[in-house]
Order: sequence, then C-alpha cells, then structure tokens
Amino acid sequence: MTIPDTCVRSLLAGGEDSGRAQVDLGHTGRTPLVLSLFPGIGLLDRAFEEEGFCVVRGPDLLWGGDVRTFHPPAGRFDGVIGGPPCQLFSALRHLNPRAGQKHGNLIPEFERCVAESKPRWFVMENVPDAPSPYVPGWVTRRQLVRDVWVGGATNRLRAIAFGSIDGWSLGLEMLALCQSDPHPAVCSDARVQPVAIGGSGKRKLIPGVARTGPAYGPRMLLAEMIRRQGAPAALFSDSPFTESAKRKMLGNGVPLPMGRAIAQAVKRTMGYSFQEVA
Repeated sequence: MTIPDTCVRSLLAGGEDSGRAQVDLGHTGRTPLVLSLFPGIGLLDRAFEEEGFCVVRGPDLLWGGDVRTFHPPAGRFDGVIGGPPCQLFSALRHLNPRAGQKHGNLIPEFERCVAESKPRWFVMENVPDAPSPYVPGWVTRRQLVRDVWVGGATNRLRAIAFGSIDGWSLGLEMLALCQSDPHPAVCSDARVQPVAIGGSGKRKLIPGVARTGPAYGPRMLLAEMIRRQGAPAALFSDSPFTESAKRKMLGNGVPLPMGRAIAQAVKRTMGYSFQEVA
C-alpha cells in the first residue's frame, strides 16, 4: 500500500482501510517518551516538549558525555530524535578542510542507538549533504525543509530523515505564503555583512542595507541571534557559558519554528492525541 505524504493510513482489524490515522500505542494514557541524542542546548527537545512529548536527553560532549559509550535500554522509548554533528558534511568544509575531523562521522552512533532502543519511530536532522541514517527494520524517508517554509525567520535548510517501522512518511505542513527575503541562517560567527555589488565583487556598505554572514562586519548581538532562532529571550539568562560558547551552541541548534513543525508532524503521523504544553 502506498502511503501519501499528506495522509497517513493504517489497516484496522479485518483488513479495512479507515482513511485516517489509527495507531495502537500499546500504553494507553502514557505520554510518549522520546530519547534525544546529541541534544546540545535542546532547541529541538524544547519543541517536542512544547507539543506534549516527554523528552529524555542523552549524553552530549557539551555536558561532558560521550554517545559512543551510551547504550539505551530497548523498548523504553517511543521515538528517538537528534542531529549528529554536521561539520563533516557542511558546505563550510570546503573552506576548512579540517572541519569535522575531531569527532568524525557520528551518524553511525545515532543508527546504533536507534537499533538498541527499538523505538517506533525516529527523526534525524542534519545538513543536506549528510547521508540518511540506515537502520535495518526501519524505513527511512527524507525531505528538505527550510526554516522560513514553516514559519521561521531564516533560510536555514536542513535534511529531515524520518524512520518508522511502518514505513510512513512525515507530513510536514508548509506555509502557503512565506517571507520572500528571510534572514541568512544563524551561525556561530554571525555578523553584520555589507552587501557585495558591482563587477569587482568587493563588498560595499550601503546605508540601511546589511546581511549576515561569517567574517564580515561587527558581530551580531547575541539577543538578535536568539530571536532569529525563534528561541525565548531568556534562553541563556542563567547560563554559566561564555558568549562565544553561547554563539556556537545557537549556531548548531535547530530553529525553534522548524522544531515545532517536526514535532507537530510526528504527532499527526503517529496519531498521538495528547495536548501540547501551554
């Protein structure tokens, strides 16, 4: 049976197609439990929590943990989410050949944790050039999503891989109309950058016209980076990290509007009916 992206269907007992999502969760009344791998500062986790999921964060180098020594229990988690480090596959690797070499490709660790924990579904986000996860027994479907397409303020483009035992597709809802000139993706070295014009290719500053990017102009204020990621203004109000570390963590995070769209799509696809957290 072919399952269209916009409508998830399942067979009821007796073999009849209901035309709507019908999922036997096997744990009536229990909030779905989600394991987060490579959580970082938890922007993707926050999005799932806002939608009513209970998120358990796995180890992260940011907090002194190492996913390579982590072994999640089988059958405890309904889903697994995460974004392994992307530097090895980022377009910036062409400018810095050493990018990503320190930790290497950790997507196999994501795959291993999924295989060990045996969830009903998983979501992995990464840069478009990153390979899709392959876990025997789960069917993975991949799509590209831009932050502005789902209500965000930036043009950040990510590959979203959704895996499920049932082979379902993740029906992400896109805006019919979105901002025509979104902000560039927030990166750890986000700066105010003059626009390049003219045949010389030199960057000329036009009053009132600026863009953001690496290495050009003054650094963007941390508060503005937080705003463009869709995160609450008080995100780092009690954080002991340096400003440089906060910038790096923000640049590695999933924009909150994109995270919400992913979490909402998982709810629809899997037929969860619990209420989001106010």
